[in-house]
Amino acid sequence: MHEAGTILLSIFLIFVAAQVGAEVAQRIKLPGVVGEIVAGCVIGPSALGWISAEQIASGTPLDVIAEIGVVLLLFAVGLETRLDDLKKVGRSAFLVGVLGVIVPFVLGSVWAHGNGFPWNKSLFVAAAFVATSAGITARVLQELGALARIESRVILGAAVIDDILAMLLLGVVTSLQAGDGVNLGGLAVVLLQAVGFVAVIGWVGTSVARRTGHWLERPINPLSPLTIALAICLGLAFLSTEFGLAAIIGAFLAGMIASETKSREQLEHQTQPLLAFLTPFFFVVTGAKVDVGVFASGAALWALLVVTVIAVVSKLIGGFLGALSLGRRGATIVGVGMVPRGEVGVVIASLGLAGGVFSGQTYAVIVAMSLLTSVITPPVLAALLRRDAKEYEPTPPHI
Repeated sequence: MHEAGTILLSIFLIFVAAQVGAEVAQRIKLPGVVGEIVAGCVIGPSALGWISAEQIASGTPLDVIAEIGVVLLLFAVGLETRLDDLKKVGRSAFLVGVLGVIVPFVLGSVWAHGNGFPWNKSLFVAAAFVATSAGITARVLQELGALARIESRVILGAAVIDDILAMLLLGVVTSLQAGDGVNLGGLAVVLLQAVGFVAVIGWVGTSVARRTGHWLERPINPLSPLTIALAICLGLAFLSTEFGLAAIIGAFLAGMIASETKSREQLEHQTQPLLAFLTPFFFVVTGAKVDVGVFASGAALWALLVVTVIAVVSKLIGGFLGALSLGRRGATIVGVGMVPRGEVGVVIASLGLAGGVFSGQTYAVIVAMSLLTSVITPPVLAALLRRDAKEYEPTPPHI
């Protein structure tokens, strides 16, 4: 089959699998994202094999489409997030972000060292436990219409901090593998660049948008607000990677900038068809990347169970302690929302495998943990939010 035809067939299979998976999940009261990830596992190379490992490798067309899908998702989330709202939860978000990095990193390194890794490699393994995948949690919050909740703003703010700290940790542990020691000066520069990028784009960008947002509607094309906003989204996503951050951070900031304009509601409406088409690719491809065949052995299954428990408990503790100012119920919601590792853990695991830090089995365990936390979190988070909304629903007055 011609290469273009093969790609189109794969796109068709992924899209249909995503719709079927989401429909089944929603019928059994689970968020659609769970069904999409499971659908990816089913049609991926380690199960039915409808999608090959080569087709979803980094940089391939399917991988690029998946990346665009999660970039647009975080842009849409940013559209529903105002800078002023994030400022109100800044302290809590900072504490959640910091503790949500420290606790998993410590527990992950102890587990790895206890399993025979030297300390320098143990720290690299632990880095895969650290960063939260904002895409997974954001999708659940969006599906439930919960992005306006204070817990949601804390989670999204903490995810940005998480990403910055995870990037710094990765720089430290990579230096340790090379045996060159840690260049504190270089890390300080990287930190200042990352924080400066987020602060300048977030603060200056939103301020400019408030004053000059009417320019979005100046072109004749009725879709000009959307096309200009998407251009800003893609541009900031690229710049974000240049500063060592994930592309989704730039996309999220672009959405926050657009949320300050008068075209906010129009943009929310216009992005829905794009999200419906592109976002499922990210979750299906994420699921397809797990090699379920590795877990035919009891040792691998036991390692996966232990690693997943450590990953879940450590984020729950860090998120809960950091968000205690919201009360126990709110802190629990934040803790659960910080659990998914998603693509961030997968990327770090890939670097470790490529650098010979650990074996293919350890890589598979870390990748499976990243995906398993992404599957576990949505139904638990959805149940907590629905229960919270139901218990605090005002009682109708007696007539």
